[in-house]
Amino acid sequence: MATITSPRKAAQPQTERSLATRNVIGKTLILIILGAWAVIVIFPMLWSIMTSFKTDQEIFFSPWALPKTPVWSNFSRAWTTARLGEYLLNTLLVIAPSLFLTLLLSAMASYVLARFEFRGRMLITYIFLIGMIFPLFLALVPLYFVMRTLHLLDTFPGLILVYVAFSLPFTIFFLTNFFRTLPKELGEAATIDGAGQYGIFFRIYLPLAKPGLITMGIFNFLGQWNQYILPNTLMITNDDQHTHYVLSQGLYYLQAKQFYQSDWSGLFAAVTIVMVPTLIVYIIFNDRIQRGMTAGAVKG
Repeated sequence: MATITSPRKAAQPQTERSLATRNVIGKTLILIILGAWAVIVIFPMLWSIMTSFKTDQEIFFSPWALPKTPVWSNFSRAWTTARLGEYLLNTLLVIAPSLFLTLLLSAMASYVLARFEFRGRMLITYIFLIGMIFPLFLALVPLYFVMRTLHLLDTFPGLILVYVAFSLPFTIFFLTNFFRTLPKELGEAATIDGAGQYGIFFRIYLPLAKPGLITMGIFNFLGQWNQYILPNTLMITNDDQHTHYVLSQGLYYLQAKQFYQSDWSGLFAAVTIVMVPTLIVYIIFNDRIQRGMTAGAVKG
């Protein structure tokens, strides 16, 4: 006896095959786009690192070939002669206290905005949001005059305060949402046990916010490490030695000198010295960044 197949049932496998084909094509296109983007981003970095081991002649006459013999003196010359080591120390002297103050102040402000109801709370939140979208270029001229009035031009404390001020809005915005996901019951239990607000914050909530703090610390480190506009505006040294230059300024200054010194191998070595630490930080803390960005999306 012949079996009659429903047209709807016959069309269902065809529809499923069509959807599966579309998914495969879509995933393939995404992989191709991501692969092309990875090549565009990674290839210049690898080429710069490879070029830093070449001589000047190899850079111009065989730019795509591997170095015949790695020239390690390029790095020593960039570190000492180009004074990149001094600029690195200046950068660390600025970034270390800047990160500490940014994370501490942001955590305290975020905790208050996330946990307490008071008049003006939303206004303060909106002010920080405005700080996130305010163009940096519009602040340079008034910032310069303010720093000059306070006698903080060409000083590390002045640059540290500016870094902290410009890092606070986004950090507070992120950590406020993070603190809202932490359980309120822990604070209530600590209050019943007689703990004060400072004890609750530093002993309970601050350790729980460690993933978010690490994430914001890495983001701020990368941003401040590569910052050029602010130090170039505020660190206007009057001496010929440029003793207060940070890495971004020192690298640009070194690049400008190549037009009459022609030490291109030293320049690429300097670029590698500046670039490698940020790559190492990102590679080491990549998983922590992902966990920190997603931890605030889950109610604790």
